[in-house]
Amino acid sequence: MTQIFVEESHALPLVSVVVSFRSGSAHDPAGKEGLARATARMLRRGADGLGANAIEERIDSLGGDLATDTSVSSSSLHFEVIRRSLEPFSDLVATLLARPTFPTDELERLLRESQAELVEARDSDRALAARALRRTLFDGHPYGRRVSGTIASLGTIVRDDVEACYRRHFTRANALVAVAGDVTQAEGAALAEKLLVGLAEGEAIADPVPPPAARPGRRLVIVDKADRTQTQMVVGGLGTEAHDPDHVALQVAITAFGGTFTSRLMQEIRAKRGWSYGASARAGVDRRREAFTLWTAPATGDAAACLGLELELLHTLRADGVTQEELDFVKKYLVRSHAFEIDTARKRVHQKLETALYDLPAGYHDRHVEHVLAVDRASANEAVRLRVPEDDLVIAVVATNAELGAKLAQAIPGLAEVSVLPFDFE
Repeated sequence: MTQIFVEESHALPLVSVVVSFRSGSAHDPAGKEGLARATARMLRRGADGLGANAIEERIDSLGGDLATDTSVSSSSLHFEVIRRSLEPFSDLVATLLARPTFPTDELERLLRESQAELVEARDSDRALAARALRRTLFDGHPYGRRVSGTIASLGTIVRDDVEACYRRHFTRANALVAVAGDVTQAEGAALAEKLLVGLAEGEAIADPVPPPAARPGRRLVIVDKADRTQTQMVVGGLGTEAHDPDHVALQVAITAFGGTFTSRLMQEIRAKRGWSYGASARAGVDRRREAFTLWTAPATGDAAACLGLELELLHTLRADGVTQEELDFVKKYLVRSHAFEIDTARKRVHQKLETALYDLPAGYHDRHVEHVLAVDRASANEAVRLRVPEDDLVIAVVATNAELGAKLAQAIPGLAEVSVLPFDFE
């Protein structure tokens, strides 16, 4: 049975809806990376006699907003519309979901646009650093593949691939729906049924992603880009997954270390030394174990020293943990800021959807404050020692290799491997 979540709020005459499917880029066949994303995006390129232009005109005339999103683990279509236009807008979305036509000319156009987006993304040094880290950290694993595919893989996708992906994954059994805003519980449930009524029943799709495994050693990956006066640097390793018993304790500790403006990482790198405008640490969450990362953007002349300090701070964190003062501050911050995570019906229903979509533990969001308050210094620091890697790390840097490569390598004690990628790597 399809899971449906409804959050009422009658303060504004708006309705927000997400239709999600428990399948994402992890299901892309080898050599056809980007297929799940292309399939989702094609939903608004043609359906039941409506061409792409007619669909866009209809969306605009109704004053709504419609978008698709694809991640490793899910594909979603979401829209928001004023209440008086809900019925005709939901009719349109139901048609797009149930009767897409996948016109060949539109698919070819979409794939060319997607390839152009990949080329354009090379201008973002931060995106390149993040991509290089994930490609290396999750080498051979679905989490290491690009959701948007590669220029080569997009060139192999044809209409039959898109139709097969749609028929397999866009089904009632694989769907979840979240509705928020100016609707009653009964109206929200009826709206969800209306959106899904034309879909095939299908079957629930199992997550094909195996648990990722860490490769031993410190590995430096340099994305070689000419004339860089500033670097983008990401240090990462395998972190946590939501069902770890110390998951919340680790999240609290990581926030204390690098999740606020007053955190240790920010103070040491920005406030005291001025090496990077920003410095942050985070531990990602998905169905499987995700990455723990540190991010900075030092000038070329400061990059090696900044990297050395990051590794030293990471060592100190593992050895000594967070202080009681840091822990007390960050727990207050997390408890108080939680109000801004649940202050709209849309945010509240998205939390319920996320819990079901990503198989998070019961109460993951609902009991967040309770779980944070239960974290003490001993549990936070034990979680850091157990979950945060120090030796099995990937350091990804966008820089001019001839100028900085050797200095970066010298800044990494116990370096096991150095690789250099061109800035247009796939």
